[in-house]
Amino acid sequence: MSGHSKWSTIKRKKGAADAKRGKIFTKLIREIMVAARFGGGDLNSNPRLRTAVLAAKAENMPKDNIERAIKKGTGELEGVNYEELTYEGYGPGGVAIILEVLTDNKNRTVAEVRHIFSKHNGNLGETGCVGWMFEKKGLILIDKNGIDEDRLIEVALDAGALDVKDAGKEFEVTVPPNSFEDVKKKLEEAGFKLTTAEVTLVPQSTVRLTGKEAEQMLKLMEGLEDLDDVQKVYANFDIADEEMERLSA
Repeated sequence: MSGHSKWSTIKRKKGAADAKRGKIFTKLIREIMVAARFGGGDLNSNPRLRTAVLAAKAENMPKDNIERAIKKGTGELEGVNYEELTYEGYGPGGVAIILEVLTDNKNRTVAEVRHIFSKHNGNLGETGCVGWMFEKKGLILIDKNGIDEDRLIEVALDAGALDVKDAGKEFEVTVPPNSFEDVKKKLEEAGFKLTTAEVTLVPQSTVRLTGKEAEQMLKLMEGLEDLDDVQKVYANFDIADEEMERLSA
C-alpha cells in the first residue's frame, strides 16, 4: 500500500480533533459546492456530488449544512466561486506529490503551498512534473479481522475490481474509477466493513523513506493537508508500518 494510504488510515484511527472538525467541514462544503455547480444538485445524476455528500455524512455534517452547500453550488443561494487547481512537487527523498486545490485566491494559495513545501525539505514543481507517476483508481480498504480472503476476492472480482492485495493489517481492493460505486455497493451488501473507500490517485511506484526523511515527509503531509484550500494530497512515499505508527503517535 502506498504511504499516503497508510497515512490516511492512521489519521482515521487517531480521530479528528475537535479543533479540526471545522476545517474538515470547510473542505467538504467546498467540494459539495463545486460538484453541484458543475453537475447539478441531483445526487442521482451527479456521482461527484453523491460521493461528496456521503463523505460529509460520514463526518456527521448536519443535513442543513449539506443542503445549503448544494444550493450555493447551484446558485439558489449566494456563494463563493472556487477554482479547481492541481499543484505538483517533490518531498524529502524525491517523493512525488500532487495536490488538489479549491481556491478563491490562487495567488494566496500558491504562496501558502510553496511555504509549506520549503519548510519541510520539499519544493513546488512545474505542472506535469510528477502527474505521470500516478493513475486514477478506486481504492477500498477492508480490515483483515475475521475476513474470508477467498470470499472477498470472489465478490470483489465478480463485481468488477481489478485486484485484491494483502496490505498488512488490511486488504486493498483496486477498482476502475467507473466501477467504483458498483464494487463498493456489492462489498457492503456482502457484509464487508470498508475502512476506506475513495477514488484516488495511486502511484505506479513508491519511494521508501526512513529516519529523518520519513519524519519530514509526514510533517509535510500534515502541513499541506492543514491548508484550507487543499482538498487532497497524494504522494508516492512508503514508510514501514512500525515507523509510521511511531512517527504519527
